[in-house]
Amino acid sequence: MNERLIATLIAGEIQARPEQVVAAVGLIDEGATIPFIARYRKEVTGGLDDTQLRTLSERLSYLRELGQRRASIIESIQSQGKMTDALMAKINAVTTKAELEDLYLPYKPKRRTKAEIARERGLGPLAEALLADRKADPQALASAYLTADVPDVKAALEGARDIIAEGMTENADLLKRLREHMVAHAVVKARVVEGKQEAGAKFSDYFDHTESWGKVAGHRALAMLRGWNEEVLTLSITVDEEDPAPVKPAERIIQAAYGITRAGAADSWLADVAGWCWRVKLSSSLSLDLMRMLRERAEEEAIQVFARNLKDLLLAAPAGSRPAMGLDPGIRTGVKVAVVDGTGKLLDTATVYPFQPKNDLRGAQMEVARLIRKHGVELIAIGNGTASRETEKMVADLIAELPAPKPTKVIVSEAGASVYSASALAAAEFPDLDVSLRGAVSIARRLQDPLAELVKIEPKSIGVGQYQHDVDQARLSRSLDAVVEDAVNAVGVDLNTASAPLLARVSGLSASLAEAIVAHRNREGAFATRKELLKVARLGPRAFEQAAGFLRIPNGKEPLDASAVHPEAYDVAKKIVAACGRDIRSLMGDSATLKSLDPKRFVDEHFGLPTVKDIIAELDKPGRDPRPSFKTATFAEGVNEITDLRPGMLLEGTVTNVAAFGAFVDIGVHQDGLVHVSQLADRFVKDPHEVVKAGDVVKVRVVEVDVKRKRIGLSMRRDEHAAPVSREPKSGPQAPRFDPRHARKGPSEPQSSMGGLGAALAEAMKRK
Repeated sequence: MNERLIATLIAGEIQARPEQVVAAVGLIDEGATIPFIARYRKEVTGGLDDTQLRTLSERLSYLRELGQRRASIIESIQSQGKMTDALMAKINAVTTKAELEDLYLPYKPKRRTKAEIARERGLGPLAEALLADRKADPQALASAYLTADVPDVKAALEGARDIIAEGMTENADLLKRLREHMVAHAVVKARVVEGKQEAGAKFSDYFDHTESWGKVAGHRALAMLRGWNEEVLTLSITVDEEDPAPVKPAERIIQAAYGITRAGAADSWLADVAGWCWRVKLSSSLSLDLMRMLRERAEEEAIQVFARNLKDLLLAAPAGSRPAMGLDPGIRTGVKVAVVDGTGKLLDTATVYPFQPKNDLRGAQMEVARLIRKHGVELIAIGNGTASRETEKMVADLIAELPAPKPTKVIVSEAGASVYSASALAAAEFPDLDVSLRGAVSIARRLQDPLAELVKIEPKSIGVGQYQHDVDQARLSRSLDAVVEDAVNAVGVDLNTASAPLLARVSGLSASLAEAIVAHRNREGAFATRKELLKVARLGPRAFEQAAGFLRIPNGKEPLDASAVHPEAYDVAKKIVAACGRDIRSLMGDSATLKSLDPKRFVDEHFGLPTVKDIIAELDKPGRDPRPSFKTATFAEGVNEITDLRPGMLLEGTVTNVAAFGAFVDIGVHQDGLVHVSQLADRFVKDPHEVVKAGDVVKVRVVEVDVKRKRIGLSMRRDEHAAPVSREPKSGPQAPRFDPRHARKGPSEPQSSMGGLGAALAEAMKRK
């Protein structure tokens, strides 16, 4: 397949013109990144966006791999002397790897088969005779082929059957028709392995499950496949089982392919061969094909879900450059505390023990209050792991007694914090800091700027996917890396404050170049202009071209360096400024003046209308951040464990994950609840992402609680009869719950009194 044909195929898939694809492919082959092409080469590609370009890049890789495999297969068949013009045409026409491999089957070197043995025994002509003369008597024909290796008619006909059946299994056109039939009519059956009911209770939905293959949602497929891998479920794909006809549809497809009508003795024998071939060979091999296709389809869906959730998490609202405290909750090991300044620089750490076995609630609160006072903490980020709600309660009681201005507390996802803590990157950043305290630093920073902190963690470890460990890990990594790259470049990066891991995600910059930039910055001081990047060791014009537009220098010598205007287009921007007769700093943000301009006036031979419009938009809102404004969820008081929930409760929570079947919401009970897709809105919702995204603050109603299976059913549909959260104790047996306010102290230590402690803290804050 030549490059022009590849461009035509991709163009049809991404709804573009072939010439647009050719232009984009040229840029990719030259080393341009997707963010750079999407943002700064719109004239070249005709305005292809980042989504189209990502699909283009993936399909380009696939089709080029297909081309390489095609060339290898052609060479193999030609070396056997079996290539024909018709076969060559078929090979050149296929557009999928599966179709290509089907065509190669008859020529693929294979181990010695029964059909090959039959040919060696001279039974090839018998098979040909049976196919040629459908009215002949098979036994009469077979009797002429008896030898020492073929002692009787039965053996001769079995050999002929093996030869003909092998031809059926290698018939590419037949395989295609049978596969299409199975795709349309096959069913997936899951059954529990006897004796595994209790151990595999989490798979109970699939203990006796039958579903059309074409309608199996990705999450259900992956659940069944996991149950099969864990030997809890048996899994099979069948077709035509419910068809009452003595000759099943799949067998009729084979008969039609070979013109079998049972009009003669040989024809009837061939019909039996077709049925035998289907039952013994083709049904099992094609079922495996469909199982593979089901897994691939499910993995694709899972990867897309993970990618969308990761994008939402990375582009979550930043709390901003404000002094923050990170609390990594723990029971016996204590609550780890870290304080960072507005730039994320570590200022102080501590470990407090408000819970068992020390139960030093008062001491913990005093220490937290001291750090708040000392460093002017405005934000408190609390990790959402074990003891999260107890820690939040401790902080809430403390904040209630503090004088204004009070810090804002937020529950923050801990996903990936432990991975970062033990990483070489964290060790290099904090060589003398205990591993457990590094997690608290990460929690504080990810509240200030989720994107800047989360890029330090391998995307797969952030944990916002469905069945993420069950999918192709290499493919998942490629997809997630692309999401991180797009997110970082969509927001832009402050050249003078960004960490090396964040800089490494900028278009055109590698990990080594990012480290070189940081080293240069540490040695020479802050960059005054973007052009100074060219002084960095090993950073040449090509890397500068790709990266410069995504790097920002606020309050630098060149005002445009704070915007997304690329240095290559500064002359155009200055022409626009000159046309307004204004100083560039005064013009920036003046929407009325900028909107009155005619962009066509500034188009030249190098920069077209799309670029000019982008420049004007940047002058209007220089360095604009596409992320939403910061807001937090408030968890209901007294609802700390799953046992505190009851149907009808109205709660507020944060969306942690969005899957194809619904959204998971953290409502503060250590177990996310599920809002099924049918409960997301008062209308039909096909894709949950139409309604919610990771990080959204939502109001939900509890509809079901299964304590044993740790499942919480929630709804976002309107229900005017829903009951508000009750502060009354529930009737019936209660699961014990640890309340830090009533924790027992040592023999000589009094119970904590928030009144006295609050007064002492308030007085301390006044003395600050």
